[in-house]
Amino acid sequence: MTRRVFSREFKQEAVELVTERGVSAAQASRDLGIHATVLRRWIRAAEANGSGVFPGHGKLTPDQEELRSLRREVSKLKAERDNLKKGRGLLRQGPAMMFGFVAKHRGVWPVSWMCDALGVSRSGFHAWLARPRSDRSLRDEKLSAAIRSSFLRSDRTYGARRVWHDLLEEGYSCGLHCVERLMRHNAFRARPKRRQPPKDQGTRSVIAANVLEREFEASGPNQKWVADFTYIWTAEGWLYVAAVIDLFSRRVVGWSMSDQMTSQMVIDALIMAIWRRGRPQELLHHSDQGSQYTSEPFQRLMTDHGITCSMSRSGNVWDNAAMESFFSSLKTERVRRKTYRTRKQARVDVFDYIERFYNPKRRHSTIGYLSPMTFEERAMKA
Repeated sequence: MTRRVFSREFKQEAVELVTERGVSAAQASRDLGIHATVLRRWIRAAEANGSGVFPGHGKLTPDQEELRSLRREVSKLKAERDNLKKGRGLLRQGPAMMFGFVAKHRGVWPVSWMCDALGVSRSGFHAWLARPRSDRSLRDEKLSAAIRSSFLRSDRTYGARRVWHDLLEEGYSCGLHCVERLMRHNAFRARPKRRQPPKDQGTRSVIAANVLEREFEASGPNQKWVADFTYIWTAEGWLYVAAVIDLFSRRVVGWSMSDQMTSQMVIDALIMAIWRRGRPQELLHHSDQGSQYTSEPFQRLMTDHGITCSMSRSGNVWDNAAMESFFSSLKTERVRRKTYRTRKQARVDVFDYIERFYNPKRRHSTIGYLSPMTFEERAMKA
């Protein structure tokens, strides 16, 4: 819709029609085909400025001209302030970074304002804009896209080292420090783990000795399993999650979830592991001294399958550090980022984390930054 433009004479006649000829503003606006609010604004302007009102030909009254100038100056000062706030970190990184900032925000503020605020020349900016991009810039753009893809595939949990291994597997040739630099530049930051050193104290179990003795490595699958359970809060109450991990590949071979902390929960996790791994022989099973693991049904299950029992010292989480590490990853990378309304929602999410991310995809530093399933597949081919 084209904006209507009125001449100075038209405005004056319209004002006189109301102020001198006694026609109401509402009637005059209808007769002239203009909005009553516009006509009243003209009348107020005529009363305030007298003969100097409606200068015409784009001219303004002295007061209007001063007001426009002041508004322009305020806008420029605000833009310079915002430029300095957003571009403060660029001042130590050279003209190229500042020119990039100007190019990115030229749709927000005038180029001249940003160049003045950052202390660079407009001619230099336009020369930089017309200059062909460097090979490094093009390479960084391509790597940044691959880094973003890896970071998002991990549900924003991967740090630079795991992303780097993803890139190497995809055929990119780059160093770890390059990935770290580009992740900082693009603000890709993994969620940090909450680390609090536990107290290293406790007494020996009366059920079984600590046969594992913190030897968290195995030369082959189904030699050493570690087990424990944790709890996840939902709006319906606690959901308890039990898991069994094979120390050879750090794969979760058995798991179970329940709304009650019973021995049946850990029994179900162990039965799943036995079923999945084909009734392994000469197996060591390590857990803490919880009543679920010392219960008669659980101990009988291990005896029936010829499994050697090993237990941590009471109150000592270091003796089962591999299991604690898994639960820490589960909560940091998935659970603490969610709010579960029901236990079913939590079950679905834990299942998704274990079976669709942790086992088949998540890179584990202990096994050469491979996923547990990939590590086992390569070991079988070797």
